Formats: sequence, structure tokens, C-alpha cells
Amino acid sequence: MLKLDPNESLTIPAQEFIAVCFCAEWCGACREYQPAFEALQSEFPDIAFVWVDVEDNASWAGDFEVENFPTILIQRDESVLFYGVMLPHQSHLRRMLEVFQAQSLEQSHEYAQGTDERRGWQERHNFREALRSK
Repeated sequence: MLKLDPNESLTIPAQEFIAVCFCAEWCGACREYQPAFEALQSEFPDIAFVWVDVEDNASWAGDFEVENFPTILIQRDESVLFYGVMLPHQSHLRRMLEVFQAQSLEQSHEYAQGTDERRGWQERHNFREALRSK
């Protein structure tokens, strides 16, 4: 699992899929969820898992408008497939990742463009784009 450090640049993950967890060290639910989030890396070795502490990275992570914890972002290439608060249960994220991995690239793109909310994610929550401009 990669941890975004405000003092270091982070290489844009080469994996097709990225799963990002926006949390805060002071948040008890986040501290409890972190080992479960990290453990999913072994189940999904082809997905880049990134942990972002929103307070340590406030100047940068503030653009993602995190309102509650944990906030999860799932991206396939340049398509943001999910952005929002998720109950801190490993099984919820696991199931969502399985569903998205089962989609073809075309299905993922169509899904990402399927609603006004998801179309908005493409503009406001593209993690790869944010890393390029960091």
C-alpha cells in the first residue's frame, strides 16, 4: 500500500486500477480500517492501493472535498468509477472491486459517464490527474 507523503512526490501508479482511501490519523474508524484496506492489496495485487491522510496532505487533498471517513475513490485508467463515503468494512470494498474488475474497459467508461454525479467525478476527482499536477 502506498501512503501519500506531503514531503515526497508520489509516482503515478502504473496499474490499471487504483483504490484510494482518504482518511485522517485522528479518526478511530480510519485507524481500525487501515489494516483491512491494506490487506486487500494481497487479494488484488494488480490494483494500486493508496492511503491519503487528508490532514497531512490538506493543501492537496482539500481539492477532493472529503466530508466523512473513510472516503474511497476507485479509478480505472482515467475513469473514476466510485467516489464517496463507504462503511469501513473490507467486504464492501472487496465486492465493489470485484464488480469493477469484471467489467470490460468499455463498460467501465460507460459506467463512469452514466449519471451526472459520475460525470462530475471525472472532472473533480481524477486521482491520476491530481498526482500529475501535485
